[in-house]
Amino acid sequence: MSKSSRQTLLILGIILVSINLRTSIASVGPLIPFIREDLGISNGLAGFLTTLSLLTFAIFSLFAPSIGKRLGHGKAIFLGIFLLVIGVIIRVLGGIELLYFGTALTGIGIVIANVLMIPFFKARIPEKIGLMTAILTTGMSLFAAIASGISVPMAVDLDWGWRGSLASWSILMILALVAWIPQLRPHQSGNQIKLLPAKNVWKSRLAWQVTLFMGAQSVMYFTMITWLPDMLIARGMTPVKAGISLSYMQLISLIGTFFIPGLLIRLKEQSNVILIVGIGYIFGYGALFIQNEVITFAALTIIGIGSGASLSIAYTLISLRSAEDLTTAKLSGMVQSAGYVLAALGPLIFGISMDMFGNWNFLIWFLLLMTVQFLFFGLPAGRDKKIQ
Repeated sequence: MSKSSRQTLLILGIILVSINLRTSIASVGPLIPFIREDLGISNGLAGFLTTLSLLTFAIFSLFAPSIGKRLGHGKAIFLGIFLLVIGVIIRVLGGIELLYFGTALTGIGIVIANVLMIPFFKARIPEKIGLMTAILTTGMSLFAAIASGISVPMAVDLDWGWRGSLASWSILMILALVAWIPQLRPHQSGNQIKLLPAKNVWKSRLAWQVTLFMGAQSVMYFTMITWLPDMLIARGMTPVKAGISLSYMQLISLIGTFFIPGLLIRLKEQSNVILIVGIGYIFGYGALFIQNEVITFAALTIIGIGSGASLSIAYTLISLRSAEDLTTAKLSGMVQSAGYVLAALGPLIFGISMDMFGNWNFLIWFLLLMTVQFLFFGLPAGRDKKIQ
């Protein structure tokens, strides 16, 4: 097989894997009322499904690099997608126990593939890191938005129920498995840098700067998608329009996810891009203090583009701040583990403050505080350095 054919199959595989890394999570939220009614569970138990996924990500991000080192990144990613398929099927077969068990399996599968994808394509096609990062983040974001939007119509309009709606995503996952088969063969490369031992990322200030930058952007994203509709409804917007506003913010983020990685790769330092995005967040979140629908949509445009750009920046920095492939894998695991811990805590912390104070402006102040963290750790993380 020619080099161009192998590369085409590789890019196809990356696309199909990327579109499956958020669908199993994004499809659950809109279906929670149906799941709650069918299984007779409380709001707390139903809401724990999302928390369980994030906690699973946080824990197993730490083990993914070791799995990749033992099996090879290509085989480990295949294992991750296989576990994802099994989890998606198991969680619709019975009651709450199987629902939780299947959800945990999907989380393990996603995080293995997610953590190892960056070091995988960095080793296979290092000259296209920017393009591959753009494909990865755009595929994740696009299909998360699609899954959020069509899960209920599939359950209701197609009469599949919540079980059929959730299970239907396994079709794309099986396609990803088939497309990934060519990547199971060991990769031969003259680039010996990947044989070097990994640096200890947990003792690196730069690694912690990248990690806490990722954490800040994760908190902002998950807090917004959790609480934005409620805030807009409380301010007088209809539930339908509030849902459209959230979808709009996620779709507009695709501009940032696709175009930013290519720009970052061409720059010696990424700090100026991070500064621009941070300033955008300040203006965007600040504009939410003004209760006007036109200004709100303008603010969500800025925030959405910034959100997509932030995810791409975080993923790109994982590649740029590490030299050895093993270090890249360990940094990816560290960054995503801490990022998901903070992501799980962010919506919870704001929810508690809302119960205490009942003031939606606290949400905006909380997001502005996270923007300070975003800039404080992002600016040094964007400098031209490698983990030593």
